[in-house]
Amino acid sequence: MFCMLDGFPAGLRVQPEDINFWLAERQKGYGRGGRQRIEKDEVDMLAGMRGGVTLGGPLLMAVWNRDFKNWTDAMDPWKRSTGPRATKIVQPRPGHADLVGAMKYELDDCRNVLERASARETAGRVAAGALCRKLLAEFGVDLAGHVTQIGPVVAKTDKVPSQDIRKISMKSQVRCCDKEAGVKMIAAIKQAKRDKDSLGGVVEVRTWGLPPGIGTYTQWDRKLDARICQAMMSIQAVKGVEVGIGFRGAGRAGSQFHDEIVYSSEERVGGHYRRLSNNLGGTEGSMTTGEDLVVRVMKKPISTLMKPLRSVNMETREPALAVLERSDTCAVPALAIIVESALAIVLAEFFIEKFGGDTVNEMKRNFDAYVVSVNKR
Repeated sequence: MFCMLDGFPAGLRVQPEDINFWLAERQKGYGRGGRQRIEKDEVDMLAGMRGGVTLGGPLLMAVWNRDFKNWTDAMDPWKRSTGPRATKIVQPRPGHADLVGAMKYELDDCRNVLERASARETAGRVAAGALCRKLLAEFGVDLAGHVTQIGPVVAKTDKVPSQDIRKISMKSQVRCCDKEAGVKMIAAIKQAKRDKDSLGGVVEVRTWGLPPGIGTYTQWDRKLDARICQAMMSIQAVKGVEVGIGFRGAGRAGSQFHDEIVYSSEERVGGHYRRLSNNLGGTEGSMTTGEDLVVRVMKKPISTLMKPLRSVNMETREPALAVLERSDTCAVPALAIIVESALAIVLAEFFIEKFGGDTVNEMKRNFDAYVVSVNKR
């Protein structure tokens, strides 16, 4: 898995553990399958850094797939393999990219689709996200994700302080801040595994330390909410995104939805204005308000089931059962890390756009000047 970051500023100090820690966290979580015992993801920095400092040029990273050596013959780019792993996949999985991808690209083997469509790709996003969260930390910005729902089990976590989320969730096998709900989530995953089924769920990521004004209302493709949602929906198996209370607030009247504004003499990075609630999740007009940015993402159950659903053999067009591939019962805990990473990438892009500069120090000077200006309002 290769990942390239272009436009990243020079002068950011990074160590391998700054990236490898998050790659390891992505592989954790109750409900993961056998692949996580095969892979031990670690970053290999190939370009853009020297002596642990970014140089300002494109950063090229690799996260090598240890299992690939077993597939070199089957996936040979130059010749068609006849080995045991080269058997064509012609029984697409409902809910996966298999069938439509094969039709679109005129392929006779779904293997060519499922390899590229695999969530293995998210290892690259986590590596990139690790660098981006490191950059954001230079400006006092941090973010943390946690699981709020797996299957039918919903956690009660609205009152958990944002700064406590990582500490609490990392003690849970399902990355949940509600201990009682976490026990029930594990039980639900165990039952799904016994039933040869899979479970989806919801994760929430909160970001704090953001000044107001990140994003813009002036163009549709430069709106913060829009670019966040696009990034989230591009993650494999994600079928829903909300900022703030989102869909949960659809039944409320405006007086119960919008966040009332007050002025505080206490100064902070977000200026003097405060919201008495945070139903809008830290944005107004697709710009940050200075309150915590709150994003929730819903992941559907994994498409590969050990008790396969009905499908069709693409060669004979006769009824068949969907193909079986190595898979997880539930990967929602890992999604929390992936969403954190995807959000960090989007926010880093906005910071680079807003505060410019070829180096981290230049960005900081521009950031500090902006904060001074905001705090005068």
